Amino acid sequence: MFMNKNEKPSLWRGKGAAVGIVICFVAVIAMAGAYTFNNYQKQIDEQVAKAEQQAEELTKETEETTTDDIVLPEAEEETQGTEEQTAEEELPMEDDTQQEENESSAEESAASGDNTSGVWFSEDSILEWPASGAVIMGYSMDQTVFFQTLEQYKYNPALIVSGETGETIGASAPGIVTNIEQTAQTGTTVTLDMGNGYSAVYGQLKEVPVSVGDYVETGGTVGYLSEPTKYYSVEGPNLYFEVLKDGEPVDPMNYME
Repeated sequence: MFMNKNEKPSLWRGKGAAVGIVICFVAVIAMAGAYTFNNYQKQIDEQVAKAEQQAEELTKETEETTTDDIVLPEAEEETQGTEEQTAEEELPMEDDTQQEENESSAEESAASGDNTSGVWFSEDSILEWPASGAVIMGYSMDQTVFFQTLEQYKYNPALIVSGETGETIGASAPGIVTNIEQTAQTGTTVTLDMGNGYSAVYGQLKEVPVSVGDYVETGGTVGYLSEPTKYYSVEGPNLYFEVLKDGEPVDPMNYME
């Protein structure tokens, strides 16, 4: 059997088709590789740019940090030691301040009559006469009495006891001195807390030998009788003697022997 010379064998036709397929396949792979490479390169560029930005921010933060913010270990130890020394030096001052406050509180307690340990007075207790003279004006809070110097009637919350200028005035009962004051009506006036809400007030005094907070026993010197104030000039030298119960005047004669 003889072939026409113009007719190509089937083998060559098969080879040509195979070659065409291979070339197409290679082209497809090349295109895919190029696309993949471009994407990979793009990702690499983005990562590099992000890293550079982070590096710049870190550098900026580092530049903003000054040497003042850095504490060396030796400097830190010295600072801690100085603070501890300062604290130790301040402790004695605090102790002294506390001691002064305690002493001040004690003095205020004595002045306010809180320190009444050892003194006690009741409605059954007895008062001794504080002066040597007679009563020239009695206690009267239910009706007025006539004051000669003032030439008027007034209530009288105390006993007005005559005496001699300079005579010793003794405490009618034990007490703690809670107040020493100067008034226009009764002159130098001393108040003793006798306990249980009772107080004794001694007026028209001079040369008072006691101080606030002192304990005075029965008969102990409270002061010396002075010249009368202008409110009692006609009555003459006298002791103003008042007894209080819870701050209210009561009749001293109820407790006299």
